Amino acid sequence: MTEEKKTDFDILIIGGGPAGLTAGMYAGRGMMDALIIERGLPGGQLLNTHLIEDYPGFESVGGADLAQKMTDHAKKFGANIVMDTVDSIRRDADGNFEVATQLGVTYRAPAALITAGGLPVKLGVTGEEEFAGKGVSYCAVCDGAFFKGEVLAVVGGGDAAAEEADYLTRYAEKVYLVHRRDELRASKLLQDRVFTNPKIEVVWNKTVDEIAGTPTGVTELKLNDTVTGEKSDLPVTGVFIFVGFTPNAGLIKEHYEHDEGGYIVTDTEMLTSIPGLYAAGDLRVQLTRQITTAVGDATTAVIAIEKYLADRKQAQGVA
Repeated sequence: MTEEKKTDFDILIIGGGPAGLTAGMYAGRGMMDALIIERGLPGGQLLNTHLIEDYPGFESVGGADLAQKMTDHAKKFGANIVMDTVDSIRRDADGNFEVATQLGVTYRAPAALITAGGLPVKLGVTGEEEFAGKGVSYCAVCDGAFFKGEVLAVVGGGDAAAEEADYLTRYAEKVYLVHRRDELRASKLLQDRVFTNPKIEVVWNKTVDEIAGTPTGVTELKLNDTVTGEKSDLPVTGVFIFVGFTPNAGLIKEHYEHDEGGYIVTDTEMLTSIPGLYAAGDLRVQLTRQITTAVGDATTAVIAIEKYLADRKQAQGVA
């Protein structure tokens, strides 16, 4: 006889990145029955990061290594983790949350925490979709090794773009960092790495109009000068795009307060405008989005959820 799948929990955590895994660990420590739902391997964007040097306690740690340590820690305290993709997050008539997944399972809990991060922002230019997987990438760690000895472009000017441009020089003969402004937004440390790396050349004040190539792959970028309007071509065989990401907040099937970018507005306890629904990490409105802030958000959220559940039980007269 097949054992019936457990579907009822105290808290449902949507997303298994740093915030989700931290939440699972703290929920377990608080003796709450928690389920983490992650569409891929636990770790989220950590798995796409080669090296992490700004997480306290680790001067330098591989992204996959840190993901595994966080996963093991969450499991040690009893967090349940399932690999599935969430289709929707809804509240029923009693105020409980129902999380439906692509595998056809509906999980239920009186509280939910969404830590689902976001997806890379695309340039939206001609050739981007056509050459996806044939020279266009959004993950240097995933695809960098396929471009040994080649000339590449990285598009963007923030931390991710600078870090990935530096990383790609271990494979590429040359890396162009294409930025639409005349200064980078990346941290000073990462800027120094870019400017001192002999394999990196920054292409200032340029946007990408088109990604061009042959049926087998990318051959060049069509650029536009943001100051003069002059057009130019940049011969490359690969382009890595790091211009931001869109928060995965569309899973919530009820109106919630958000900013113009779709990021979820929370209070200081990570509570959204929907009672019982909390948010942590990259998809909520905040000044910066780092592993440390995601971990801090999740810690606050779970402690607040523990109090929320206790107050709810008391109001319902449950011992």
